[in-house]
Amino acid sequence: MKENPPRQAVLIASGGMDSTVAAYELRSRGTAVTMLSFDYGQRHHVELDFAAKIAALLEVPHEIVDLTGVGRLLGGSALTDDTVPVPDGHYSDETMRSTVVANRNMIMLSIAAGVAVSRGAHCVAYGAHAGDHTIYPDCRPLFYRQAELAIRAGNEGFLADGFCLEAPFLEWTKADIAARGHQLGVPFALTWSCYKGGAVHCGRCGTCVERREAFAAAGLDDPTAYAAGAERGEVA
Repeated sequence: MKENPPRQAVLIASGGMDSTVAAYELRSRGTAVTMLSFDYGQRHHVELDFAAKIAALLEVPHEIVDLTGVGRLLGGSALTDDTVPVPDGHYSDETMRSTVVANRNMIMLSIAAGVAVSRGAHCVAYGAHAGDHTIYPDCRPLFYRQAELAIRAGNEGFLADGFCLEAPFLEWTKADIAARGHQLGVPFALTWSCYKGGAVHCGRCGTCVERREAFAAAGLDDPTAYAAGAERGEVA
């Protein structure tokens, strides 16, 4: 987090652990948060319902941007293309490349920046973390730095004083995020991670495995409901 907390922030909120902890973190520092979610035709569309639940608990505005038209053009990803199966395993596995949605964070950050500028917000925030660096190039520090420069250049003269791009967990592990969320009282049972988008978490896809390992590494009870048999999945 930046040294001086922003007065108002637009947070890209997926309904998952990372963005939810970011919402609680911002609120704990006195920042007024607007949660901005995106419907891009993702297989796990259910995540938007969880983002709405968190926004209601925090009593903050929640907007959902319809990007389904764009999502239809972003084929080849297991998250947007029903013909591509969601792989099981760890994010370190080569198969996880199929879960990359082309330029996703840049698209979302561009829209979030527009919302922030139009509303005079002092910050755009998103929940990228170190565990994403292996597979997702738009979650890495280089992208973060270049994205902030692009937002500043593209909105020069229109940004609120002290404007910043926040990625508070950029160098954190998922376990670090789980531990911080526990300190902040985050209701993790009301967050969604699974890419398969079933009635409960599958427990086997990359994001489920990472979620399970994060709670274990942080020494926390995992409140997540997983599909039957998921306990036999590989967890380090």
